[in-house]
Amino acid sequence: MADRIADLWGTRTPYAKDTSWPVRVDRHLDEGLAPSDVDTWVRSACVLCSNGCACDIAVKDGRMVGIRGRAGDVVNHGRLGPKGLYGSRQWHRTDRLTRPLVRRDGRLRETDWDTAMDLVVRRSRELLAETGPLSHGFYTSGQLFLEEYYTLSVIGKAGLGTPHMDGNTRLCTATAAAALKESFGSDGQPGSYSDIDSCEALFLFGHNMAETQTVLWARVLDRLHGADPPVVVAVDPRRTPVTEACARSGGVHLAPLPGTNQALMNGLLREVITRGWVDHDYVTAHTLGYDELAVTVQPYTPEHVARICRVDPDDLRRAAEIFGTSGRVLSTVLQGFYQSHQATAAACQVNNLHLLRGLLGKPGCGVLQMNGQPTAQNTRETGADGDLPGFRNWDNPEHVRQLAELWNVDPATIPHWAPPTHAMQIWRYAEQGSIRFLWISATNPAVSLPQLPRVREILAKDDLFVVVQDGFRTETTEYADVVLPAALWGEKQGTFTNADRTVHLSDKAVEPPGEARSDLEIFCDYARRMDLRDRDGAPLITWNDPESAFEAWKECSRGRPCDYTGLSYEKLRGGSGVPWPCNDEYPNGRDRLYADAVFPTHADVCESYGRDLLTGGITSREEYHARNPDGRAVLRAAEYVPPPEEPDGEYPLVCTTGRTVYHFHTRTKTGRSRQLRRAAPKPWIEMSRNDAAALGLTEGDPVRVESRRGRVELPVRVGGGRDGVVFLPFHYGYWDSDTDDRARAANELTLTAWDPVSKQPLYKLGAVRVTKLADGKGPAPAPTTAASAPHDPAGVPATTGDDDVWEDVAATRPPPAPPSPDVPHHS
Repeated sequence: MADRIADLWGTRTPYAKDTSWPVRVDRHLDEGLAPSDVDTWVRSACVLCSNGCACDIAVKDGRMVGIRGRAGDVVNHGRLGPKGLYGSRQWHRTDRLTRPLVRRDGRLRETDWDTAMDLVVRRSRELLAETGPLSHGFYTSGQLFLEEYYTLSVIGKAGLGTPHMDGNTRLCTATAAAALKESFGSDGQPGSYSDIDSCEALFLFGHNMAETQTVLWARVLDRLHGADPPVVVAVDPRRTPVTEACARSGGVHLAPLPGTNQALMNGLLREVITRGWVDHDYVTAHTLGYDELAVTVQPYTPEHVARICRVDPDDLRRAAEIFGTSGRVLSTVLQGFYQSHQATAAACQVNNLHLLRGLLGKPGCGVLQMNGQPTAQNTRETGADGDLPGFRNWDNPEHVRQLAELWNVDPATIPHWAPPTHAMQIWRYAEQGSIRFLWISATNPAVSLPQLPRVREILAKDDLFVVVQDGFRTETTEYADVVLPAALWGEKQGTFTNADRTVHLSDKAVEPPGEARSDLEIFCDYARRMDLRDRDGAPLITWNDPESAFEAWKECSRGRPCDYTGLSYEKLRGGSGVPWPCNDEYPNGRDRLYADAVFPTHADVCESYGRDLLTGGITSREEYHARNPDGRAVLRAAEYVPPPEEPDGEYPLVCTTGRTVYHFHTRTKTGRSRQLRRAAPKPWIEMSRNDAAALGLTEGDPVRVESRRGRVELPVRVGGGRDGVVFLPFHYGYWDSDTDDRARAANELTLTAWDPVSKQPLYKLGAVRVTKLADGKGPAPAPTTAASAPHDPAGVPATTGDDDVWEDVAATRPPPAPPSPDVPHHS
């Protein structure tokens, strides 16, 4: 196989429009092993992005020793990306948590499960008795399995009655769910990955697919190298492999100033409307809101948009022409929109473009409001993000009654008197002292949340009891009162659903290390020890294994847009994943939604009655009934307003954060893969050539980057971004730092502000200044293979997979020390 560190997307297998993507099976085994040495191959799917690539885990002598893509799967046709190949399993023999930890005398010390869980349950009961369920908050992940999320959701909503439940999906793709609800009435992607096979134009809005979903980009590349390729249009302030494909395909790269996406989208919509590219028959029959939208976008001429966004007005016209005249258009949206200003409003405008032209539900015509995590869709489906399970509406009494009947509890127990508490509000309540019990599972907020100095202060509060459930010690575990060792991928069983609704089953391949338990076992144990019961006195949680939990979830999903009732573990052990809805009507799943142009907007069906896109104000049931969408999509309109923080004389640059292709989130797994760690070992800052020259900077010079909230000190990569914008990768905390200095995490700089509708934080904008600290001693430790490539590659060694240098983190570095001598939590 090719060097997949240097060659991110692998060998090309070109194919023509409306033909099938050829199979290419990628495989990686431990050194010295051949396929014939493998004892067994266990079916699973990769969990290091949202693509959901089916794979098989190689097992030998009870250990995971390799991975291969599954040839027959609808998602990846055998391919895997660099993170899947090299980061999926190398961590499973490293510095894992193997026993529970409890804080004694300010230090975390090993103990047994009974002691740890008794402490958790005792504090939980004390607070429930003192102040009730509003004292409890649960902050989870986008990386557990569906069965685990659903169990947690039932515990929180029907057992405790707390509305304070959310996950790090709020930081990632909450806007995807919000935009789908606002436009179509319910969550659920309209499009399918197979739309790449048929599209004539591909629009990527704030989506560097080449790095965030490498296998999906390989599919695009194969179309671009085949007959009748699509035209590519990208919206991104950086130069990336995606934007380079724009020029090669005859498309357009639009590089707006961060925080101005809504103005850009209003300009594109105006061009489509004024130049006569609207399918008025479709709009009249299947949508509401056209007149308001047309009036709202009218002022956004190309010249007006150009002044706001600092783009070429002719580029805007050309992009609109491509969208307006192409017969089949696929659009994808990701963090460049979701983590920026007016996130939901801008994402809704992508939906509007497709609705105006009637480009939904047909091959090559779709919208993918993408996810960033492998199981983010399940967080939303099951209600672990605070929403009601099964895409039910918290403001619809009938939906609440359905759940109460299913769980056999009093409807008043289920929190529905106000919207669910989003993550940023959960942390604010913890800061203010009303939440005093915070259970964090499978995520690392001490690195991933915005404005980290504030987050550390919250986690260290004397009156906050913190439970952290993870596979490793992280920056966050060091603030915990109790740490619970969790089994990870390959060490447990469960299902998960990718960004285009395809469900996969991951079977257990090996035993977890030491005394680590699956998240499902931990949640069920908590429910049992808390003696959570239904209204008849029977145990609330009636399952204790993954398959019975899945069967319980199927009943919860019955008749809802995300209907799983036609699925089973047996069916998912076939050759491919299956998209939902899967039921009697769609026994093999439904590839695309809304081919019939009937949307789940009826008041009895919809997941949300909607919000004001500018203020986040809630639309009442009465207002929604009066509008009566009744199966029609809603064209949502909003004017552009300036972002909450803009460059000025003191902080003259805009800072945006994002991913690098070699790492996932805070590198808890990928930082323990020697290939991935070597490819991107340390953080850096990227600047344009002109901005660097203005400050007297050259490649590798150490600089200080300061915002009004904090600072980082990093070497500079002189790259290909637009002038006025700096970029930082968000993956790097300090668990593996050579010093105790925290000045390397991007979120030391970011601001505590969020979109009014989706409540997603604004990581993509913030004013900063950059100061040179010294002359550099070599190039920045940034990869050369993708968007972080240097402007001038001379003197910068190319990133390769050569394995001549590797520091074994597990062998040479102890678990991270606590971030302060003592964390005097309640214990």
